[in-house]
Amino acid sequence: MRRLYFSLTAASLMLSLGVIGFAQDAEKKEDKPADKPAAKAEEKPADKPAEKTEEKPAEQPAGPKQTEMVQHLDNPSGVCVHPTTGHVFITSRQGVFRLVLEPGKAKKIYLEVEGFPTDIYGKGPKYNVGPLGCALWGTDRLVVPDGSRPDGEEVVRVYKIEDAVPAKPRKEAEAEFTLGPIKGTGEGAKGEGNYYQAVVWNDAIYVTSNGDDTKGWVVSSKIADGKPGELTGTIATKEATQVDAPVAITVSPDKSQLVVGQMGEMNVPGDALLTMYDKEGKLVKSYKTGLNDITGLAYSPSGKLYATDFAWAEEIKMNGGLFELTIEGEEVKTKKIIGLDRPTSLAFDKDGGLLITVFGGGKDTGDKPNGSLIRLEPGL
Repeated sequence: MRRLYFSLTAASLMLSLGVIGFAQDAEKKEDKPADKPAAKAEEKPADKPAEKTEEKPAEQPAGPKQTEMVQHLDNPSGVCVHPTTGHVFITSRQGVFRLVLEPGKAKKIYLEVEGFPTDIYGKGPKYNVGPLGCALWGTDRLVVPDGSRPDGEEVVRVYKIEDAVPAKPRKEAEAEFTLGPIKGTGEGAKGEGNYYQAVVWNDAIYVTSNGDDTKGWVVSSKIADGKPGELTGTIATKEATQVDAPVAITVSPDKSQLVVGQMGEMNVPGDALLTMYDKEGKLVKSYKTGLNDITGLAYSPSGKLYATDFAWAEEIKMNGGLFELTIEGEEVKTKKIIGLDRPTSLAFDKDGGLLITVFGGGKDTGDKPNGSLIRLEPGL
């Protein structure tokens, strides 16, 4: 087995990947020194006006305890958890990783799939991306929506996986099934691309996409006899909601509805929607959220709904984070749980902890990218 415990370069995926507790128990975060007691205010003559107190930015909510599970990921965009082994799959520009978490043992991370090309995604701030999302189809197939190619050439890969870590990484093209591409017709319809997140529901694989902005497709592939069918545009979310960019996707706890987060325009604050579709693909509900760019949705074990807000535009990037969404009548109430720097996806693990991928600005720090996977303790 190959352990990623060394530095990786771009040509050979030798990009440095740090794992907290990779070969040892997770390191404790360094305790910050206690704040010094505030200095006693100096008494001023009565005839002098009091100095104006400098306004400080609003503090971010403390939120639940968080642990950095993996460091130095290059623009990680997807996370999913195996239903039986608890192994965590992470997609980033470097490829697909598998994080092995076993009680009483050190965390270990392995490269599962390598060799993806790179594309650029975004408006304003732009980022180099590879595979964008992941989802488990049963216990032995991993669905990986891709963003590493131009629109019209993008595909969705389905890999056959084992419970055990593979002896060596497989190549990107070594998939059991390849869905797509969906090419443009030359009659105004654009080719599809930037396949972001996926769910398996209602005997089909559903994938959000950001190719043809006039349609805002959620594409799907019907499953029959254990095999996926043709990838086709299924739900034209832009036509249904008049808002762009379906990105986040999950399924309601009772399995009756597909739940989609419309990211909206990247540089328009507060336009993200929470939407629900029935099994026929009909829009059931659409809620304004006041969030900026919903990139991830997940229900907790207690049935609460959580979303990540990427907050794409530079002037609002500090507004991003993890939010609890509560539907009250015809409105959605949002509650910020923690502030995060460019969060992209989320998934609950087998113990009820919440895993979140974070770009961390999407920039390199020296020779190491500063994306990460963090975990919030159970209790949400």
